[in-house]
Amino acid sequence: MRNVIRPFSIVKPFSTARRFARSERGTQLVELAIVLPVLLVLFGATAEFGRFFYTYQTLSKATRVGARYLTTAPTGGTADDKAQNLVVYGNTAGTGDPVVTGLSPGNVRIERQGGTSVMPKRVTVIIDGYTYQPLFNLGKLVGSKSLSLEINVSPSTTMRIFSTLPS
Repeated sequence: MRNVIRPFSIVKPFSTARRFARSERGTQLVELAIVLPVLLVLFGATAEFGRFFYTYQTLSKATRVGARYLTTAPTGGTADDKAQNLVVYGNTAGTGDPVVTGLSPGNVRIERQGGTSVMPKRVTVIIDGYTYQPLFNLGKLVGSKSLSLEINVSPSTTMRIFSTLPS
């Protein structure tokens, strides 16, 4: 075979540049760099919403248990303190850890409506002043209170007191 010496062509450097432009090496890394932050934000938001929903449901169930206890407990005495302990700790003795971190008996308010002071018609258990503490607080991260995920949570439950005494 005969060796052909080709003269220098100005097209050759452009064909090399075109070949590199068509190369797809590293595109997956660029796509990952674009998509990963979005996926992490979505994952964090989903986890935070799940934690908030769990906290709200736990507090709501705790107020329900406290109200149910007060519908059968005698009025006055230590029934209110026991109901507050039941809401916060899950037992009337007030021992153990709170059902939700940061909850204290001072956050539980008990109101009675209707009837007389000795025999009210309804009892309401309210959680006041409890602030949800997020794991991923966007407001602290950015330095803006308007974006803060610290939310006041105040579930309440009202139940009717069924009297065994004739009215």
